[in-house]
Amino acid sequence: MTLRAVLFDLDDTLLWDELSVKEALEATCLFAADKYALDPAALDASVRKEARALYESYDTFPFTKMIGINPFEALWGNFTEGDDPYFRMLRQLAPEYRKAAWTKGLQALGVDDPHFGAELGERFPEERRKRAYVYADTFQVLDALKSKYKLLLLTNGSPDLQKEKLDGIPQLVPYFDHIVISGQFGRGKPDPSIFEHAVSLLGIAPGEGIMVGDKLTTDILGSSRIGMPNVWINHHGADIGEHVPPTYTVTKLEQLLGIIDRLN
Repeated sequence: MTLRAVLFDLDDTLLWDELSVKEALEATCLFAADKYALDPAALDASVRKEARALYESYDTFPFTKMIGINPFEALWGNFTEGDDPYFRMLRQLAPEYRKAAWTKGLQALGVDDPHFGAELGERFPEERRKRAYVYADTFQVLDALKSKYKLLLLTNGSPDLQKEKLDGIPQLVPYFDHIVISGQFGRGKPDPSIFEHAVSLLGIAPGEGIMVGDKLTTDILGSSRIGMPNVWINHHGADIGEHVPPTYTVTKLEQLLGIIDRLN
């Protein structure tokens, strides 16, 4: 079947979100180390641990897991959009979550200062918003594909936060015929329904598209469920393990072009 469309994940596929979070955490932890005799790396690890545990303790966790909103997005997201009542709950939780994650991270290292924890909780979003990165080959790949294929962006996350990420790299949006955000649709990858919705928007059969993403548990599993071929971007040399195997595996986005050339 002829390839007619390419579907892209956003975070850590086109945008280098992992680097943005890493640098923002490092900057915030260095700021904390200027006030207290702390190892910034130890605080980084502590906050990551406490943030995950706290995030999973909330009643909103099953919803955020289904939509695909991770703990570090919640450390800087405001959740101002989305029709589901859980988004209103997240909006109310977010300020306290930010404060508590940093306060608990400090406490684990022997620093009991909730006021400073609250300050760090607001500093991290500032640091994260300064950092919007794309991979070096993102625009090269999109330029090569735009005139030949329909392009669709299929991303998990909160509507306002994903839009804010795109606003940080405004050149990205014009490449896409459609942008589908799980928080707007109501289900997240790997649910087959969001992939079926994407296919219907494109007016193609599943076999006429190919999904490109970095997560086996969402991008690869979900597209496999509707019979769509896929490309896994394995940035870190991870093992597939017991996950559904991808159709193709690459280590850099630019390698996608050779796969598509061979398909057609």
